[in-house]
Amino acid sequence: MTCQQLFFANLQRPKNGGPRVGKAGRRVLKPPPLPEPHRAITTSTQLTLFTVTRDFRRFNRELHADLANPWLVRARQAARALGEARGWSRWITSDVNRALVIVLSGYREGESIRYSELFPALRVRGLPVVRTAEVLDRLGLFADDRAPAVDRWLERKLDGMPPGVQRAVEAWVRTLLDGGPRSEPRSRHTAWAYLGEIQPVLLEWSSRYDHLREVTREDIIAARDSVTGKQRESRIVALRSLFRHAKKNGQIFRNPTIRIRVPRQTGGVLQALAQADIDEATATTPDIRLIVALAAIHAARPKMIRTMQLEDVDLGNRRITVGGHVRPLDDLTRRAVLDWLDHRRDRWPNTANPHLLITQKTAVELGPAGKLWTTRATRNLTATLERLRVDRQLEEALTHGADPLHLALVFGIDEKTAIRYADSARKLLGSEP
Repeated sequence: MTCQQLFFANLQRPKNGGPRVGKAGRRVLKPPPLPEPHRAITTSTQLTLFTVTRDFRRFNRELHADLANPWLVRARQAARALGEARGWSRWITSDVNRALVIVLSGYREGESIRYSELFPALRVRGLPVVRTAEVLDRLGLFADDRAPAVDRWLERKLDGMPPGVQRAVEAWVRTLLDGGPRSEPRSRHTAWAYLGEIQPVLLEWSSRYDHLREVTREDIIAARDSVTGKQRESRIVALRSLFRHAKKNGQIFRNPTIRIRVPRQTGGVLQALAQADIDEATATTPDIRLIVALAAIHAARPKMIRTMQLEDVDLGNRRITVGGHVRPLDDLTRRAVLDWLDHRRDRWPNTANPHLLITQKTAVELGPAGKLWTTRATRNLTATLERLRVDRQLEEALTHGADPLHLALVFGIDEKTAIRYADSARKLLGSEP
C-alpha cells in the first residue's frame, strides 16, 4: 500500500444501517410496491364484452316504466330537493321527473348514463337535458362523454399545418388556457385572440416549413410588416409568446423574435357622446333601466353588471359595490334597484340565484346572466354600454378637473387608464369648440 484515501468526517455512507447523508439523505425513498392480492374466482362471473349504446328514444311509458326501481326513487327524491333549493317551478319539476322515468326505469347497478344517450331522447320530447344531467350527476350515475369545445376549436384552427407546427402550437395554446409549472392560466379570450391573430401567418409558413425551428428572424419581420396599426403590435405579442414557450420547452433552438420591437400605439383623444346618442339608449323595462344606470352612472363594465350579487347592494347604508369598489348609491340608481327587486320578487319568488340580475333561464340556476342578454338594450346603437361607461368617466374628468388621482379614487380604475382619461380631458378643455 503506497497511499490511503482520506474522507471528511461523517460524510461517508455507513456500511450497516444509519441515516443516509448528503443528497441521498434528503431524498424520500418510495416504499416498494405491495404485491397485488391473488383473487380467486369461486363462482362463475359474466364479463362485459363491449358496451352497447342505449337508445332511450324507444321508451314507451306503458310498457317500460318501472316506478319501483330503487334508483328511480332516489333520483326523484334528489330532484325534489334540488328543485326546492333552486326554486324550480312545478312544470320544471314535472319535466325532470318524466325524464328520470325514461332513463332510470331499466337501470341496473354499476351502469353509467352517458350524455350521448341522454340528449337525443330528452330533446325529441322537449324535456330539460341540463337539469336532468345535474340530478344524475349528484347520484354518480352521469358520464359526460362530450368532446371538449377547445379540442374541436383547436382541430379547426390547426387544420392544414404540418405535425411539427401543430404540436408546438397546441402545447402553447393549452398552456395559455390551463397554465403550466411556472405560468398562470390566461383568459380563454386571450388564447382565442392570440391564435386567431397568427393563424394566417402559421398557415403561410406551413407551405414552406415543417417545424417552427425553421422560422427565421426575416420571417418574423415580414409577418410584422404585412399589417399596420394596432394589429402589428398584437401580432408581435402573440408570436413572441409562442416562440418563448417553444424555446422554454426545447422545441426550438433559438427565439427569432428577440429584439424585434413595435412602437406602442398611443390612443387618440377620447370623445364624449352627443346628447342625441344618449337619448337613444332609452330604458323601458326594470332590468334595462338598472343596466343602463349602472353603466352610465357608475361606469360599470358589462361583465361587472352581469356578475353583481344581491349582497353588493346595501340599501340601508346607501352603498353599492361595483367591481369590488364601494361607491355611494345615488337616488336614480336606488330607484332603479328597487323597481327591479320588486319585479324580480313578483316574477321569480322562489329563486335561489344570488346574482342581482337574472333571466328566465338563470332563475332556476346559480350562474350569471348571459352577455348577449345584458347588452341587448344598446345593441346597434352609438351609445353602447361600453361607450356609456367611457362617457361617464370622461365627464368626471371634464367636470372635476383632469386629475388622475381623483378618477382612480372614484371609479377604482388603473393609474394608466386614469392618466389617459385625464390627458383626453385636458386636450378637450384646451381645444376650441
